[in-house]
Amino acid sequence: MTQYWPYEQSEDLNNEVAFLFESTKKKMYNDLSNNTYKYLHIDILDNKNKYSYFCIILKELENVLLEIIEFNITYKELKQINYQLLYNLVHTITKQIYNKFTYKTKFLTNIIFHYDTYVLQSDHQLLFGNLIIYLLFGTSNIDENLFLFKNQYTPKAHIRILLENFIIQTSNLIIKNFFDKIHSLPQLIIFLSKNGLCDKNYISIRTLACLKNNIRWQALIYKYIDQPKIIYNSRYIVWLISSNGITNKYIYTSRISDIKKLNKSQLLFLFIIEIQDLFIPKIEKIIILLGKIILYIFINIILNSTIFLIKIILNHFNNKKNVK
Repeated sequence: MTQYWPYEQSEDLNNEVAFLFESTKKKMYNDLSNNTYKYLHIDILDNKNKYSYFCIILKELENVLLEIIEFNITYKELKQINYQLLYNLVHTITKQIYNKFTYKTKFLTNIIFHYDTYVLQSDHQLLFGNLIIYLLFGTSNIDENLFLFKNQYTPKAHIRILLENFIIQTSNLIIKNFFDKIHSLPQLIIFLSKNGLCDKNYISIRTLACLKNNIRWQALIYKYIDQPKIIYNSRYIVWLISSNGITNKYIYTSRISDIKKLNKSQLLFLFIIEIQDLFIPKIEKIIILLGKIILYIFINIILNSTIFLIKIILNHFNNKKNVK
């Protein structure tokens, strides 16, 4: 039986949030290896460090919720400061993780104050905005057209998915910032080894270079092909913690506002998709029709030829009998 998330602020909502955080922390004891065909920057980490960073993110998110409640921030105010709130949260988590490093290379001197914010700017509402509204105000303030279900019937599993996705994507963004700052592979190996971060699968320069190249290629494909297609199909990719490791899936969500943010190259790809949607079905119908016509002609030729041969053979035997 499907259980639904509380509709409004209440003691029941507070209890659900507390239970969600506790159950999520327990899930993080599972295997945290990447069980998808996509590459993540956190693949470089072993399970121990992934668990540690996930816990930091979960704890800091809890602190943010308490601060919002303490300052009595309203729903409208929260929507206005959503991006800045997320930026500050990532900033705080980054500093905490940075301070845990025992070996700090010179390449990370400005890492705390200068890091890539593309993901935050492009997906901050889906990544963080909806989640924090669910956790603080229930389902009543979510746009009715955003997801497939009505607000009153928002499954608890939906909020769990958004929370796990936030933890994984935020940790991946932060590790990406550290990862990208150290351009030298030997220096990166030294940094990872001295801080005890590296998974056993990435202890050589070759495997590390392979991971970097795969991530770069994946990012290029995602930006110009996958992302426009996902937005066009009103979907959003989420990352989850399962008993079999980290997995991903697509959920439906309205992406109308995101289409307006696409650049010319991405819009060109959407135009190609529209052309494909317009002509491919018609071409398929023509090919199927031509196939049927060719098959019909081929069968008739073979059938008529066979009948003709049989007649010739029968006539031949009849002629022989008449001669006798």
